[in-house]
Amino acid sequence: MHAEVDALVIGAGVSGLSTAICLQEAGLRVLVRATQPPERSTSMMASAMIGPSFAAPGDPALGWHRETVRRLTPDTPGVRVLDGRMAARPAGMVPPGVERFEGYRPCRPEELPEGYGTAFWVRQPVVDMPPYLRHLADRFTAAGGRLVLEPVRSLDEAAEVAPLVANCAGLGAAELTGDRQLKPVRGPKIVVANPGIEHFFIEAPLGPIWAGFIPHGDRVVLGGTHRDSADTTPDEAEAAEIIRRCAVVEPRLADAPVLEHSVGLRPGRPAPRLELEKLGRARIVHNYGHAGTGVMLSWGCAREAADLLVS
Repeated sequence: MHAEVDALVIGAGVSGLSTAICLQEAGLRVLVRATQPPERSTSMMASAMIGPSFAAPGDPALGWHRETVRRLTPDTPGVRVLDGRMAARPAGMVPPGVERFEGYRPCRPEELPEGYGTAFWVRQPVVDMPPYLRHLADRFTAAGGRLVLEPVRSLDEAAEVAPLVANCAGLGAAELTGDRQLKPVRGPKIVVANPGIEHFFIEAPLGPIWAGFIPHGDRVVLGGTHRDSADTTPDEAEAAEIIRRCAVVEPRLADAPVLEHSVGLRPGRPAPRLELEKLGRARIVHNYGHAGTGVMLSWGCAREAADLLVS
């Protein structure tokens, strides 16, 4: 073990960097090792909206979400609070308790998009991932942390580096742990020039394909699909269908110039894995498998992961 390192974090995405910062806040000297830099991580592909959370009572995701909302204030780089619509195709699909959400208001008939039976307005934080990830990385290194682009080949190797290890490797955790519940979920990202859109739109419940768009300044991120696949090849027909669905809701998107078309792989799992295990004298906390909720749950999971390691 390296005497100058108290904790090793595997992965430099939003989960890894958030966990590393929480460990620093606990007074530890932290090293992050990753295969890719933050700007090439899966987290860079996120849209991303922080809620609202519709988790059932007793689900730990409720607490994880609350901690993330507490941390992501509007003065955080990349974070803004926007009004937007959430919609469902069947009528009457208003989640219980939604009236407590900030900015909640049922859509008037003229605000109901074509093909949708339910829609309402809410106010939610949204995150522009490029500046936000840069902020996390800069915050971590400014506090004395080290970020090294060097893959961790095994948990045994990690345990030799530091007595405390946080496994935030995303899909890479499958190789490290043998977790067969962890699967790649294809997620295309379409970015277009913003034709003047100021509000987000999200279709729920999310099925294999849905309409969703979030404006980030002069760009709008469109989505999306959910398909178990490790294929990251951009599919023009898939992109055209995403744009078509979004343009039904917001016609100005139909002719907006496409600035980016890429495909990322979400770390799909029935539920996030957040638990502690011991490996020899080392303590390892696993914090991965968040699928499409990694940003939304990031600070809550990071705080719990750090608490498990240092308790």
